[in-house]
Amino acid sequence: MKEIKTALTEMLGIKYPIILAPMFLVSNEEMSIEAIKAGIAPCIPALNWRTDEQMRAGLQKIRAAVSGPIGINLIVNKSNIHYKRQLATCVEMKVDFIITSLGSPEEVIQACKPHGIKVFCDVVDVAYAKKVESLGADAVIAVNKEAGGHAGPMLSTELIPLLRENVKIPVISAGGVGDGAGIWKRIHTDGAVGVSMGSIFIATPEAPVSQEYKQACVDYGAKDIVLTTKISGSPCTVINTPYVQKVGTKQNWFEKLLSSNKKLKKYVKMLTFYKGMKAVEKAAFNSTYETVWCAGPSIEYTKAIRPVKDIVADLVAQYHEVNTDEQKKEAAMANSVVRRN
Repeated sequence: MKEIKTALTEMLGIKYPIILAPMFLVSNEEMSIEAIKAGIAPCIPALNWRTDEQMRAGLQKIRAAVSGPIGINLIVNKSNIHYKRQLATCVEMKVDFIITSLGSPEEVIQACKPHGIKVFCDVVDVAYAKKVESLGADAVIAVNKEAGGHAGPMLSTELIPLLRENVKIPVISAGGVGDGAGIWKRIHTDGAVGVSMGSIFIATPEAPVSQEYKQACVDYGAKDIVLTTKISGSPCTVINTPYVQKVGTKQNWFEKLLSSNKKLKKYVKMLTFYKGMKAVEKAAFNSTYETVWCAGPSIEYTKAIRPVKDIVADLVAQYHEVNTDEQKKEAAMANSVVRRN
């Protein structure tokens, strides 16, 4: 399949401008190996490994199987008590890129720059994008309203052009893309250099989550995605299962009161994050009534449980089909102008 060249493919040395987005509990070594084989770049949340030994072993397993870029997602705020250790391991193991989320990337950038490790930063607005650019980030990931997990407040059609006008570093789109036509639009219409896609890869044989979770991504669609603050304290997208409907999606008055207390805020956020992640973990690997499945609206494009390589192949074929059609339209318009003149 013909390559798609952008600034992202140049930075990471990949065939197609796609990052297999980091997904809590879902991303693993098997998915990453298949993603690299397919010509895209995988990124795994550091929190998916319980211990430093497991993280090192996981990275070694990927490197032993394939040659290609490996990314790690770091939660860089105080809710992640393992952050310092995870960053040190990333630098020592020489991962290819890091995606930072939910905090300042300054320390990450300073640690990674001397080793040639790229740092991409999740952003949801211009102010923060300009901040991370000033700190030395290599690119920003524009997390839009349709992203899975922690979504932003703006649509991609608003956010990406705004970022391009205000920062000089590349912009990668995250959220709402589930097919090759969407990739084409983000790159050629909105101006991104690539896309970060996660939710459409949940329903794959390589994903370690339960069959019920995978099937839910097939059975539910964009209309079934809701935002909840009960998992991490920040808005997070989940499938609107009967259990989610029962417990609600907003913090109760007591949780809000504790979260607003300046002295307790840090500890409450850590506790909320821990409890929320435990609930998500329980649902991801077991078939229970208490199902809290994280996903984004792009599960609308998931019609069956399929291998990572097949999903990537379809995305690329769809992209090229749209690109060919657009080139034909441009050629026809040019010919029309010539004939009129």
